[in-house]
Amino acid sequence: MRFASGFSLEVAVLLALGAGLAVGALSLVDFFRRRAARRRFGNQAILAQLSVGRGGPWRAARATLIALGVAFAVFAALRPQYGGRTEMLRKRGIDVCIVLDFSKSMLARDVRPSRIDRAKAEVSAFLDELGGDRVGVVAFAGETMQYPLTTDYDAVKLFLRDLGPYDMPVGGTAIGRALTSATQLFERGNPTAAERRRAKVVILMTDGEDHEGDPINAARTAAQAGIVVHVLGIGSRSGEPIPLYAPDGTWTGYMRDEQGNPITSALTAENERQLRDIARAANGKFFRAREGEIGMEAVRREMRRMRAEELRARRVTVYEEVYAVFLVPAFLLVVLGTLLPEAWPRGPHREPRAARIRRRRGPSPNASTPKEVRR
Repeated sequence: MRFASGFSLEVAVLLALGAGLAVGALSLVDFFRRRAARRRFGNQAILAQLSVGRGGPWRAARATLIALGVAFAVFAALRPQYGGRTEMLRKRGIDVCIVLDFSKSMLARDVRPSRIDRAKAEVSAFLDELGGDRVGVVAFAGETMQYPLTTDYDAVKLFLRDLGPYDMPVGGTAIGRALTSATQLFERGNPTAAERRRAKVVILMTDGEDHEGDPINAARTAAQAGIVVHVLGIGSRSGEPIPLYAPDGTWTGYMRDEQGNPITSALTAENERQLRDIARAANGKFFRAREGEIGMEAVRREMRRMRAEELRARRVTVYEEVYAVFLVPAFLLVVLGTLLPEAWPRGPHREPRAARIRRRRGPSPNASTPKEVRR
């Protein structure tokens, strides 16, 4: 037997007995108080003749029943439990938001066929592993585009497949704005209490070239909303030229500066340090892809670990509540003690038999009569 209140069996028994003894002690104090009041009232022999019954034993019985009832009630209030079985709580799942960089620097081909195409392929493989988790997408460059939380993974794949860097309305890279947009996406997608309790994860995939905003502060805001941000840095240290494409998809060369030099994109040490700070501010992890890779496998391992922890958290041991076994007798004992009379009435007082006989016979002839008083 265990107790939901956290007490051990020995402590619970002591508490119940203490409560019963306290009630008994109060009844004993009341008994002595009544007896002292009777003594102050008058002659005890006369009071005994005037009383209609003997109340001492009945009051003791009442006090004993009520004390036992209180002891049982206290024991029941400690919520005794017995046995136990393992149950699985209803699955809550995980809400995931893919925050993917669609700036033109993601067209660099240090990852084959390009950073953005490889990221899309890795995200598609990641979606194939999900089951019941909701997924949303925030595509960002200088501005953001959102796809709401859903379990329709095919629709998410279609959204990503048809979107490219040249479809973004504003160029650049605004990581802070993207994280704010992801936080707002979770807020709109969790209207019920059950949905708000779901674990929330942001997977930020970027080459780290942040040109505006305050991404560290945006990550702290996400952490305050219970969101974990994992960051995946894409790109090489050496730098890669950014290709240019015609509207029909034909490669036309590389982006160049005003002096005609090719513009390169690299995941520099400074950019990586900022991405690590973002992950740290939102209780997440930073994953640095190896040369020629995206690094999504590390993120997938972390997500599998989170699902395993969520599964263990849903496995609980349920104990049978047996407080009713003690509460019912407590109720009956208190009710019975309350219903008992304080005294059992005796029959009408009868004079002694000798006195009754003398009264019927009248005065005895030998009885002396008072002499007449002469004037």
